[in-house]
Amino acid sequence: MDSASITDVWDRVVGSQPDPDQWLVIATGVVALLAVVPHGVWRISRNAITIAHEGGHGLIALVSGRRLDGIRLHSDTSGLTVSRGKPTGLGMVLTAAAGYTAPSLLGLGGAWLLAADHITALLWGATVLLVAMLVMIRNAYGVLTVVLAGGAFVVVSWLTGPQVQAAFGYAVVWFLLLGGVRPVFELQRKRRYGGAPDSDADQLSRLTNVPAAMWLFLFHAVSLCSLIGGGRWLLGL
Repeated sequence: MDSASITDVWDRVVGSQPDPDQWLVIATGVVALLAVVPHGVWRISRNAITIAHEGGHGLIALVSGRRLDGIRLHSDTSGLTVSRGKPTGLGMVLTAAAGYTAPSLLGLGGAWLLAADHITALLWGATVLLVAMLVMIRNAYGVLTVVLAGGAFVVVSWLTGPQVQAAFGYAVVWFLLLGGVRPVFELQRKRRYGGAPDSDADQLSRLTNVPAAMWLFLFHAVSLCSLIGGGRWLLGL
């Protein structure tokens, strides 16, 4: 690839794209809502939230200086991220807290990019993150789901026009914002009935001596505030 081609690619990534029509922004939000609310659809679409959840654990583990051994994604939409390092301390706390907050914060960051008209940067950035995550996947189902997700971003980025890219980008960001809310309520319900004794909130409680309910409150606050703030950005309010 010559320097002119590299420049063209770079300009395409960092350049801005035209704002989509308001009806498209609203329509993609409705589509994302339909992917989150119905239970039957959610059982499938939740896999994407699990990718973001476990990716959040993995990324913060690396940033905080821990050694990331691998990530596993399962067909029941559960996941597991294994890292090595000091079993207590700030790095471990941040790693444990990153899972339930990651989808919403990724959605918030995506909403900021879309509000700044950087649709291509959003699509390519997501592709890079998925490729980086793929290296750390340690089971076949996990590889399949990440490859399918990454493949969708590549196809849309390279083979579709601005309108389709905008629709895809907005749908993904709406889904992260909306999909980041439901798992926290699901976790709260499980804990109410004695389930999920080793959840992220319970691990954080043991690490910090702060009640698990307070960590659940933090997860709720992050997801709901991200939805409100990101939604306002997407709608141009």
